[in-house]
This record gives sequence, C-alpha cells and structure tokens, in this order.
Amino acid sequence: MNGRTREGFYALWTIAILICLTICIILLAYVSIASGGKTVTAQTLPGAADMTQQAPADGTVPVDDQTATDQTAQDQAAQQPAAPPSTVLAATMDLGQEYQDKLVFLGDSTTYGLSAYNVLPSYQVWVPASGTLSLFNWAIETVQYYPQGDTVNAQTLSIADAAAAGQPEYLVVTLGLNGVTLLDESQFRDYYSGLLQAIQTASPNTKIMCQSIFPVIDGGYDGGNTEGITNAQITAANGWILDIANQMGLRYLNTAEVLTDENGNLNISYCSGDGIHFTPDGYNAILQYIRSHAYQ
Repeated sequence: MNGRTREGFYALWTIAILICLTICIILLAYVSIASGGKTVTAQTLPGAADMTQQAPADGTVPVDDQTATDQTAQDQAAQQPAAPPSTVLAATMDLGQEYQDKLVFLGDSTTYGLSAYNVLPSYQVWVPASGTLSLFNWAIETVQYYPQGDTVNAQTLSIADAAAAGQPEYLVVTLGLNGVTLLDESQFRDYYSGLLQAIQTASPNTKIMCQSIFPVIDGGYDGGNTEGITNAQITAANGWILDIANQMGLRYLNTAEVLTDENGNLNISYCSGDGIHFTPDGYNAILQYIRSHAYQ
C-alpha cells in the first residue's frame, strides 16, 4: 500500500470513530433527559417499609406491636396450668350445712365429743367404743362404724375397713394427742403416714384433711397415768403432721388457731373443765372453722 492510500485508510477510521463517539454522546444525553437528570435506583413496593419495620433503637414497641405482644402474653398465661392449692387450707366462705354433712371425723377422745354432745350424728364420727384412740394403736384398734343415716346399729370395723365401707367424700383425721409424749419424731411420722396410706388404699377418692392436734390449757395436761402433755409438744407434732400432709399431697386444717388464747393455750371458755376436752361451744367453733376453711 502506497503512502497516499494508507493516509486515506486512516482518515476513514478516524471518521468512523468520531461518528461512534457522537452516537454514544447523543444516547447518554437522551437517557439523562428521560430520567429527569436523576440516577435511577431500585424502589421498594408501597407498604414494604411497614412489613420490615424494625423496633426503635430505644427499645420501645410500636403501639400495634405492643397490642399484639400483650395479647400473646395473655394467651400464654391462659395456657399455663393453675398453681397447685396450698397444703394449709386458707379461709373461704362458710360452706354451711351441706358441706358439713359430707364430713366424716376420725380421731381420739377430742373427736368423740362431737357425737357425745350430739353436735354431729354418730355416723359422721369414727372412734373406738372406748371413746378414744392412740396413734400408735391405729392398725390394731377398731372404730364404731354406722352406715350412712343409721345412728343405732354400729359395726365394729378396723379403720381401713371403715374407710372401704363408707368411702367418705371428706375425712378429717385428728390424731396424735395420745402419742406426743410416747413417740419420738421418727415413730410419730411412721405411724401417722401408715394410717393415711391405709385409708388412701381403702378409699382412694376420699379427700383427706389432717387436722391439727388441739391445744391444752396453760400449764399442760396431766392425764394421770400418762406423762403431762404440753403445748410445746403439740406444736412440734403439728409441724410433723403438716410436713406429712405436704409430702402426700393432702390438706392440713390448722383448727388449733381458733381454739387458742393470746398465749397459745386452750381458750378456757371452750374447755370442759379437764384441761383438754371441749364444751359444745368449742365443738361448734371447730366445725365453723372447718366449714370456712373448705377443702380446695
């Protein structure tokens, strides 16, 4: 290729390049005009910001979210199981005669007074024919059992057999007074737990209430042939009974609190005169307490 031809070729390439550059400039100018001179960026859909809203940096929750949170908390609370009832029966409204008629009492001579004074019919009171029961004799002792409604024809049954025959809805156990001076803590617990287990086996649907041992008068009670019984011994034994009831899932009636004076001794106005047993008024106070501390 001679010099003149080569120069012509270069001239054509130069013109072509200039044309291409001109076209590119024109296209860029057109795009810029079409977009209003702004850089085009990706846009979010209307409402997207609401769906991706984050909690403010100060930790507060928007009102709508707070409402949802409160509702969720309420729903979760409703699904939680109710707290188990306390072992110690708390004050309730007085459930009256209908509730009292469902109660059966098993106990010693302090329980015997309920039928002896005709405060309750005989079929609601399980005590031996002798009128008293010692905790350590429960497995070999028998009680006077009257079929429901019968106050005359007693059957002599073991405690377990009486429970099996009667299947009481509620059973109030008041034992331990005849034992607090003769049994140590371990023995007391063994006898008391064994009694409750025998009743549960014989009548599994019975709701058992372990009643506190009742207080004695100031200075204690001297039973003649037994060692003196003091309120300090009774208080200790009541603690053992409460612990047993708690371990076995039973209920505890702290009835002693309605019978004591300001010094923790048996209120003399409820005492029959021997320092340990009650007047009819005392028994009525016991029943009123039990009705107003109903099984829960």
